[in-house]
Amino acid sequence: MLDALIWIATGIATSVWNLGAALARPHLWLDWSDGAALMRFIYYGGSSEVFFVALTAFLAYTAVGLWRREVLWSAVRGLEGLANAVGRAVAWAGLLLIVQQIVVVFSQRVFAASELGLGIGTTFSADVSWWSEGLKLYNAAIVTLCCAWTFVQKGHVRVDLLYSPASFRAKRLVDMAGAVLLMMPMAVLVWMYAWYFMWRHLVTPKVSASDTLELMMRKAPILRWNVETVGFSPNGFNGYFLFKLLLVIFAGMVLLQAVAVFYRALLEYLEGPEAEDRYLDRDMGADGDTAPAASGGTAQ
Repeated sequence: MLDALIWIATGIATSVWNLGAALARPHLWLDWSDGAALMRFIYYGGSSEVFFVALTAFLAYTAVGLWRREVLWSAVRGLEGLANAVGRAVAWAGLLLIVQQIVVVFSQRVFAASELGLGIGTTFSADVSWWSEGLKLYNAAIVTLCCAWTFVQKGHVRVDLLYSPASFRAKRLVDMAGAVLLMMPMAVLVWMYAWYFMWRHLVTPKVSASDTLELMMRKAPILRWNVETVGFSPNGFNGYFLFKLLLVIFAGMVLLQAVAVFYRALLEYLEGPEAEDRYLDRDMGADGDTAPAASGGTAQ
């Protein structure tokens, strides 16, 4: 336990220096024409150093926000607004999925077409199976990019026995604990493994979460881009690296949403019931009312 506390304290203490060093010398990790710089970017993107930079920023911002609560409300509005904007835009992928599926079915069954083209002037053409398998991407985008939006809209369902009858401030304590002890660790864990999982399908030689910086720098001279283009069938969809990218974005958005949940719960705890759902941007139903929460339990 003591070793863990020392590790955390050391990480927080050195995070300011690490951030300053990275900002002072951006060419060392942003000049992707240099293999060493790209390797540094890959390594630090899923490293404990970046984790402690984010943790220190979170703690510092929270401390300032406790002094000036409008700072925390600004973060809540900004993070929830981001989740709403992304979710509402990506939700249209459901319509595109339906339209593309209809076109694929008609092309195969009615017109017996082997290829489909899309575009004005310059046309992109691919085998029908490519378009058919590509439907998975729409579904993946909806699942990963609309998760935080659904959370803001209180559309995730949970069945509870203790939360509903609890007092207002007890519920806020549960929300804060859930954000810090469940949402944030899960999002960080997914990010750290999804980050390297994504890069394993973008560059060669392969990188791993267990690689040290020294090992990755030894790989830098032979580093080259090798974007995954292998599909499940010879003419099928070959952009599966996009699924890995979506997983990383999903982890990042869930982490940001966890911060928003914590700040909102903290502010509502401090300011009382009159602050409940303040600035909450809920979607409107067809009758002009806010969309109903999901059934089957208390929506969160």
